[in-house]
Amino acid sequence: MVITEVMADPSPGVGLPNAEFVEIKNVSSTAYNLTGWRLSDATGTAIINTSFVLQPDSMVILCATSNVAAFSVFGRTIGVASFPSLDNDGDVVTIRSPQNRVIHSVNYTTGWYGNEAKKDGGWTLEMIDPKNPCTGKANWKASTNNIGGTPGKVNSVNSVNVDNTPPQLKRAYALDNASIVLIFDESLDSSSAAIVANYSLPGLTVLSATPIAPAFQSVQVKLASPMQPSAVYTITVNAVTDCKGNAIGAYNKVKIGLPQQAMKDDVVVNEILFNPKSGGSDYVEFYNKSNKIIDASKLYIANRSSNGNVANLKKLSEDLFYLFPGDFVVVTEDADNIKRSYLVKNEDALLQLASMPSFPDDNGTVVLIDLNGDVIDEVNYNDDWHFGLIDNADGVSLERVDPSAPSQNKTNWHSAATAVGYGTPTYQNSQFKKQEDIQATIEVIPKIFSPDNDGRDDITTINYKVED
Repeated sequence: MVITEVMADPSPGVGLPNAEFVEIKNVSSTAYNLTGWRLSDATGTAIINTSFVLQPDSMVILCATSNVAAFSVFGRTIGVASFPSLDNDGDVVTIRSPQNRVIHSVNYTTGWYGNEAKKDGGWTLEMIDPKNPCTGKANWKASTNNIGGTPGKVNSVNSVNVDNTPPQLKRAYALDNASIVLIFDESLDSSSAAIVANYSLPGLTVLSATPIAPAFQSVQVKLASPMQPSAVYTITVNAVTDCKGNAIGAYNKVKIGLPQQAMKDDVVVNEILFNPKSGGSDYVEFYNKSNKIIDASKLYIANRSSNGNVANLKKLSEDLFYLFPGDFVVVTEDADNIKRSYLVKNEDALLQLASMPSFPDDNGTVVLIDLNGDVIDEVNYNDDWHFGLIDNADGVSLERVDPSAPSQNKTNWHSAATAVGYGTPTYQNSQFKKQEDIQATIEVIPKIFSPDNDGRDDITTINYKVED
């Protein structure tokens, strides 16, 4: 039994009733009575109290009891009291058996529509291939039916969409010093994900592995002994499969450790695109120059108001997201636009925010602060910091030359190079240059001289010595 269509945002309407619904399909060879089955989202659960047998290769519409009449004209419909209120921007929709066993779960976002206009309302999300239910975004898109969806009928986007792609381990975070949560890019087969032998962490012993319902896209791993402060570990996952049986491949390792509080200059503003090309999006890159593990979800990007106060704070990440020593992270309103416009070497380090603080094209202020309001780094940029021979700086990012040099030093900033496409989001800046300490001595004899050709101290000698 799988969820095959979701109407999360029915307004403004296109042709369907102005109400939310979920469509489920029986993709098995067995008929099921849905009495006692449960439909839930992140905040609410509805129980099917109607006796309804869903035959193999058949589907049914689930909606609020008050909307049954409106949807019955499209196909078989079950009304439930307390139908979950589906969030427009994203939610987790789950169907469970009467025994509360997870049957299928969909963790959608607006990015699943694949269409900027349709994500604003009136169109359903449709599953492409019901035989491939665990792939996530790659198996969903906005309906192409002219009324906005296909409740009770074969989806308008229905097609074969074979999943031959192995799952990837994306990141990890610590619940405490002996508990780790691993995040994967798709739902896993819960049986293989629960095998302790599939996880290894040098120097530490894994006690248990528990796939986390309802999406089974994450696994909680418990350790026999605690991780040590300031240590960076690497956890490796082997033999875990997705629900189509694809075994994890090369992307099976991530770093993990215990995060520490960011102090001033631990993380610095490293690159700013404040004047994108027409239709483009600003981005700001940060760099962890410390030896700490720092949680980006505890940091905020901001600007300053006309009276100089820190304003328009935006959290770098709503989820726990660790910056390890030497890591870059980029925030923007439109990640897809940045990927189309520049080479992005690490897409996992490109974070999309619902909105960004305003960074004007001529001059402005980028502020990085923590939960307590303490400034970690700040740059008051100006468009005249760009290389003077650039005729048009649209779409050209401003790169920091040396992360250890002062943030407000104009000479520590330079336009991104032509060779890299005028921006280096998520990797080392094209203008990076570490300013090394130079050991040198200089002697001037005499220190005071007057080159006026009067025969007295007209000439001075400068002796210098530079150590290799």
